[in-house]
Amino acid sequence: MKPTPSGSTAVPSWLRERLVRSGGAVPFRDYMEWVLHDPEHGAYGSGRLEIGPRGDFVTSPSLGAEFARLLAPQLAQWLARWPEDLPLALVETGPGEGELALQLAVALAEGWPALAARTELVLVEPNDGMASRQRQRLGAAPLPVRWADFAALARDPLRGVVLAHEVLDALAVERFERRGDRWWRQGVVLRDDHLALEALAPLPEVLDHQLAELGLLPLDERRPEGWCSELHPGLGPWLAACSGALAEGFLLVIDYAHEARRYYAPQRARGTLMAYRRQQASDDPLREPGHWDLTAHLCLESLEAAARVGGWCPLGGCRQGEALLALGLAQRLHALQAGDPARLAELLHRRETLLRLVDPAGLGDFRWIAFSRGLSAPETEAEPLFLSSPEA
Repeated sequence: MKPTPSGSTAVPSWLRERLVRSGGAVPFRDYMEWVLHDPEHGAYGSGRLEIGPRGDFVTSPSLGAEFARLLAPQLAQWLARWPEDLPLALVETGPGEGELALQLAVALAEGWPALAARTELVLVEPNDGMASRQRQRLGAAPLPVRWADFAALARDPLRGVVLAHEVLDALAVERFERRGDRWWRQGVVLRDDHLALEALAPLPEVLDHQLAELGLLPLDERRPEGWCSELHPGLGPWLAACSGALAEGFLLVIDYAHEARRYYAPQRARGTLMAYRRQQASDDPLREPGHWDLTAHLCLESLEAAARVGGWCPLGGCRQGEALLALGLAQRLHALQAGDPARLAELLHRRETLLRLVDPAGLGDFRWIAFSRGLSAPETEAEPLFLSSPEA
């Protein structure tokens, strides 16, 4: 998707009132939380956004079941490490339309029926608007399904796997910009009939250590006045809460992410924040608040540091293209060549889907990052399937 030009729109009354009550300006983090997750007005909270080729944006599972079929062996490898008498859980956080959860339930039931028989599907969805659509889709799932939040799960922690697919990039970010010889917090300001991004105040000194570790202190001329980017203060609390919900098991994060040297490169002067709606991309986060998805890439070093503090052990990661090749994508492509010619249209569609999943200019650039919790050393040293070399 090509970015569309920035543009201003009328400020909705609900947002205007909220900004006025806040003194006319709020940190960008608060604005992002409102326009995405407000139960009535947020893009996700209200259930307004739709995911898929005919919706607002495309995800890997929205293209069909191929992604889930390739991911399922990895989940089965992890789930199979526990004795056969123990109940298991597959937890999906922020499960969108519920497509991936259903596809994975079907794949496990078909390919690993003994595992599926003792595995429940647990969905962690903070937005009622999305949860209502998930309940409709998962009514006939072959695994038992329930909805819960991390706090409820922490009262009786689970064994199993947590999947965070395109979730953490929607956590509200702290935007900051250079102003003089300091980093300043960027906020959303009400200016008459429009919104503006402006520097509000110097960033709290408590962030200086993190900025230094990311190579952003001391300031120098490589990042000029107005250079801006993002920090992810929500990662730590999210990872800690997720850790509390799992007695032992694995976490797989699949999301867009950069190393710090790329994320905060001097030439990336506007950060990674993007807006999506109706298959269009925009670099203007203030357009039609509550109607556009807002995302910011993850910083891999920040993610790993927050995970360690939250009790997770990093197992490694790679790009989606590499992961899916290790999980058998090439073999699936080869098998399609021997398919029934009478099903040519279906075979070509499946081939196109598989190629899109590994396209390095699109979905193939996603990062897969794995973590474990509560497992003994020999078990955590076992390399995840998706990090192995693809079979010839």
